[in-house]
Amino acid sequence: MRSFASDNYSGVHPEIMQAIISANEDHMSSYGADPVCAEAETLFKEHFGQQAKVFFLTTGTATNTLILRHLCKSWNSVICSQDAHINVDECGSPESMGIKLMLAETENGKITVETIKPLVPSEPDVHRAQPAVVSITQNTELGTLYTVDEIKAICDFAHSKGLFVHMDGARIANAAEALGVSFKEMTVDCGIDVLSFGGTKNGCMCAEAAVFINPEAGENFEYLRKQNMQLISKMRYVGAQFKALLTDELWKRNAAHANSLARKLADKAGKIEGVKITRPVEANGIFAIIPGHAVEKLQARFPFYVWDEQTGEVRWMTSWSTTDEDIENFCAALKELI
Repeated sequence: MRSFASDNYSGVHPEIMQAIISANEDHMSSYGADPVCAEAETLFKEHFGQQAKVFFLTTGTATNTLILRHLCKSWNSVICSQDAHINVDECGSPESMGIKLMLAETENGKITVETIKPLVPSEPDVHRAQPAVVSITQNTELGTLYTVDEIKAICDFAHSKGLFVHMDGARIANAAEALGVSFKEMTVDCGIDVLSFGGTKNGCMCAEAAVFINPEAGENFEYLRKQNMQLISKMRYVGAQFKALLTDELWKRNAAHANSLARKLADKAGKIEGVKITRPVEANGIFAIIPGHAVEKLQARFPFYVWDEQTGEVRWMTSWSTTDEDIENFCAALKELI
């Protein structure tokens, strides 16, 4: 099966799988107290600073939710996009932990200082949940990117109001590669306090990380991780994946491949009569509208998601393992069905 449904559908990158196999030799200390995890943490610190606190987890939902739970008291709230993964796609996980989400209006998936302002009271109000965090997704759920200047503006405003800024970086590698910037330039230099660093969508297997760039924000997070069943006994297998991903810029090579094939798919499919590319293609996501009669037949051959049932908008995702042949075959089938 060749899929355009999600970069989650792709397998594990061979270099990462080999790293897992290599970590499978002999005995090692458990719960992350092993040399493989130590090497991976060192690589993270090279990108995010020696002050950064790094915690490995296994799912994006757990990473996002536990970070927000850690930063919020019971009377706090989190400001996010109405399209945010934490709002739409995590089965109420933040709410199940008592985290109130306050939804800011978006344009192409992005919130701005202007859309955040109405949700931040000018004075403390005992009758309202008090915002504690602004959460942004990079790249967004609609495939768009925050520029470095846009991220910095949000961080500056949030910090002026005493709020933390969290970045959901499930596809952070795709964003950094597409913008032509380093992780540091897009996070540390902008003022991001804490990051959900995604590995799974970029060639890993059950590998995510909470990176507290602001170390004070990460104090005692290890206890919350344990309490919520995300402290993995054989953590070396997660650490090994990040060690491989952050060595020789594998993260960048994988992301560059996915991004370039997304552009190719958008260009080729967009020339087919009856296909409309609906949003900017800035990373590895393509949004389009195609004739309704072709959707299910095409999905049967190449799985993908209908993004908006009302408008008929669909989403196609490319990954590190998407090939030129996949693009050719997909577009040929699309043209034939139309």
